[in-house]
Amino acid sequence: MNADSDADRTDLLLLGQGDDLALNRIITRWERPLFAFAWRYVRNSADAQDLVAVVFVRLYERRAGLRADSRLAGWLFTALANLCHNHHRWRRRHPAVSLEAAGGPGAGLASAELAPDTGLERGEAVAAVAGAIAGLPHDMKVAVLLHYFDDLSFSEIGAILGCSERGVETRLYRARQQLRQALGSSGSDRPAL
Repeated sequence: MNADSDADRTDLLLLGQGDDLALNRIITRWERPLFAFAWRYVRNSADAQDLVAVVFVRLYERRAGLRADSRLAGWLFTALANLCHNHHRWRRRHPAVSLEAAGGPGAGLASAELAPDTGLERGEAVAAVAGAIAGLPHDMKVAVLLHYFDDLSFSEIGAILGCSERGVETRLYRARQQLRQALGSSGSDRPAL
């Protein structure tokens, strides 16, 4: 995790005691990593921002009930993963066209140093991987995003998903199998998973 756990514990304690400025410090520390996770899950900046805002609102609403020794990172990512899952299910039932389907954090435009055809191929590969990850079941998708993009340990992911480290390892293994199948790993131009 990027955020300092001692600072999290202190701010969580202060927030529970009514110090609203502690929420500002928590938001400053956690907004970017939470937004990055939400964007990778829902693939829409506006929706990701809304979901992250809802997580912080829920944290504020539940501030009195949270213990100071709670793992704030686990609480935030668990709440956000559940919100993203619910949002994804709602979007599946109510499809809409996204104006940023090919853009957003991490996707980017082709680099000026790359030849146009190289940038196009890279963009297609990124879109293929993103599409394959989006097609994973919720638990596998959360495990992949948290492990490979947010660099969380198996124990941290297990706390978020409510399973053991071995359960996380199994989810990641199965996710890699599904991603290989979806991406057609026999093609030499595809990145290795």
